[in-house]
Amino acid sequence: MAYHDPGAGDPLSLHGVVPPTVTAYHEDESVDYETTAAHARFVVDRGAHGVFPLGTNGEFPLLSGEERDRVVEAVVDEVGDEVPVIAGVGAPSTHRTIARAEHVESVGADGIVVVTPYYYPLDHQGALEHYRRVAEAVSLPVYIYHIPSKTGNELSLETLADLAAIDAVAGVKDSSKDVPWLARAIDAHPDLTFLAGSDSLVFTGLEIGCSGAVSAVANAFPELVVDCYAAYDAGEEDRARELQSDIFRVRNAFKTGGAYMSGVKTALRMREFDAGPLRSPLRRKDDDSAAEMRELLRGLDLEGI
Repeated sequence: MAYHDPGAGDPLSLHGVVPPTVTAYHEDESVDYETTAAHARFVVDRGAHGVFPLGTNGEFPLLSGEERDRVVEAVVDEVGDEVPVIAGVGAPSTHRTIARAEHVESVGADGIVVVTPYYYPLDHQGALEHYRRVAEAVSLPVYIYHIPSKTGNELSLETLADLAAIDAVAGVKDSSKDVPWLARAIDAHPDLTFLAGSDSLVFTGLEIGCSGAVSAVANAFPELVVDCYAAYDAGEEDRARELQSDIFRVRNAFKTGGAYMSGVKTALRMREFDAGPLRSPLRRKDDDSAAEMRELLRGLDLEGI
């Protein structure tokens, strides 16, 4: 295979394109569980190799515990028999993280994605204790979610080395955009699965040893990111580079109006899939920004645009 194999210690052998699926809302911002499940179906039917509900694009910090539980239930019921469902369970406290993890396991998800605790500073020992306690609470593989720009807590390579020694830790979803950190982490831990967590690094992540990517662009245009991965996997690196260039352009289009998160749901509406608004204080694009975004996307060969 042209891509890096998933880690030998990963029971799910995660690879390919794993979209961080959206949480859909009704116009009053109550959760629309049916459409949330339908979005997971949307990406799986278009080639996604797995789904990650309750990531950043799933707006997990804005949901109650009960809402988060029901989102996972809806997604597992819809696609759990077809692809791995790795559900976000992270919270600022270990107690709340364990509660979410236990529920995720009870409804049949395949793995848990545990973002580093956020808001309060986290030291080396605190990180170890947190992940150990979560891993001991369930029998699912644990994927560390490293996104220091949002959590305020960066994992050192030394801390990652100790976390990797926890039996249940199967992989890392890295959204640091720190390519040297990611490359060194991959080199040091061949038994772990690494997923690039930025659309800017789909191709680069594969080049340095990731087995796949968690892609926000794939929430709206899964075909594009799946084709990029498939080209790389087939040894067609020039084609994969071209498709990565298109991913860059989509990513830039999503930023029109300064609200990147709204790009996904705006693009989905253009594809006649309405996932509703974002939950306040996040907001969808205004009409002018949406029109500008559409014009930028029309220059690309994208499904539904």
